[in-house]
Amino acid sequence: MHDEIGRRFAAARIAVIRSVAMMIAMFWTAPVTTETVEVAGRGAVDLAPFSCSDTPRSTIIRRICYDRQRNHLLVRVDASYAEYCRLPAATFDAFATAPSMGQFYRTQIAAAAAAGLFSCDRAVAN
Repeated sequence: MHDEIGRRFAAARIAVIRSVAMMIAMFWTAPVTTETVEVAGRGAVDLAPFSCSDTPRSTIIRRICYDRQRNHLLVRVDASYAEYCRLPAATFDAFATAPSMGQFYRTQIAAAAAAGLFSCDRAVAN
């Protein structure tokens, strides 16, 4: 009886070890990829240099991604992304903490972009 229990325990232990080894092998060989998003008028943008956060408190702004090194902002409005370049960090910080992100976006960022500010040269991309 004890021999039977010992054999079953050993078989179960081997099965667990094989499962763990298989999971480690899968993680080890999985390709490392970064997230990309499609930006209107631009195509795919790699989010690796950006710090992104979802914005559940806003009904208009779904996600914001900002690259402080390049002052480059990506904003997901509903289902599409828009980009803004040379956006000062202080403006981004005010946007991220605004009581109404949608209102701040419309009046301070989108309106300024419509006037020609924050436009991106295509070379600025990734």
